[in-house]
Amino acid sequence: MTFSRREFVKQNGKISALLFLPYSSMAILKYNFMSGNNTYDVIIVGGSYSGLAAGMALGRALKKVLIIDDGKPCNRQTPHSHNFITHDGEAPAAIAALAKLQVSRYETVQFFKGLATNGIKTQYGFEITVASGKTFAAKKIIFATGIRDILPGIDGLAACWGISVLHCPYCHGYEVRHEKTGILGNGEFAFDFARLISNWTNDLALFTNGTSTLTAAQREKLEKHHINIIETEIESLEHINGELQHVIFRDGTRSFVKAIYAPVPFEHHCAIPASLGCQLTAEGYIKIDPYQETTITGVFACGDNATAMRTVANAVAMGTTAGMTVSKKMILEAFDD
Repeated sequence: MTFSRREFVKQNGKISALLFLPYSSMAILKYNFMSGNNTYDVIIVGGSYSGLAAGMALGRALKKVLIIDDGKPCNRQTPHSHNFITHDGEAPAAIAALAKLQVSRYETVQFFKGLATNGIKTQYGFEITVASGKTFAAKKIIFATGIRDILPGIDGLAACWGISVLHCPYCHGYEVRHEKTGILGNGEFAFDFARLISNWTNDLALFTNGTSTLTAAQREKLEKHHINIIETEIESLEHINGELQHVIFRDGTRSFVKAIYAPVPFEHHCAIPASLGCQLTAEGYIKIDPYQETTITGVFACGDNATAMRTVANAVAMGTTAGMTVSKKMILEAFDD
């Protein structure tokens, strides 16, 4: 046998041996790399609804899976989840706990609590490093990392977020139907949002938190529907355990309100997809094809980081799709290898 190539064998992140391999023996090196204790078929970064759904689909397809999650979902202070059939009205944490319990029954699925901080593409797939410095390898990666809302710096707003300061009428609108409701925003987007929220209440006000940038036509349309436009700057939100009582203005006046919708900008929880080269949409979400694959082959995304449809039901559906798609790709790739 003629030895014509030199390779390093990497195990657990360290070079353990220097071997002289023939070109035909590269399969041996690949086996050594892919069979390490920290090596998986798929790594899922993010272990909330979408990540757990992907993990279940992969576990049922007999794939070795690692789910990395730091335990800080964006809806962690939201008391109830809605519009998820069979779980309507349940606490988000309870839904996630049951999901994790069910996924953990699949012996090929493992969990790691920690924050994924770095990711690189390798010859045989990808490596993900967590905050502790530990590194895991996999052939495919699924990012189910969600997004982080960038809240305005109004005192009391963060404490009310997900409780009485809301982002989605389809998730929470029924519970505050016909109540005195506010919208925090300005301009074109706020105008369109006010049109939508008018379905749930006739007692609606738009808080522009400063000089309105509405057009004359937009203002006229809102006033026609008896939607008050309040331009006074907001000082704080008065609340009891996250339940709104009053909007306090800087001029000392106040306005009673039961709920406020606050469409806010967002940023991604995880910077790894961007570092790998995954493209974003014009709206800032990870760009995916109909099968949840990003613009980088072998990298998939599901849940809130890839869509504006921020519901638990949609996150679960996208995660299931990602898990089934990834498993099918791997099965066919192995069969044709």
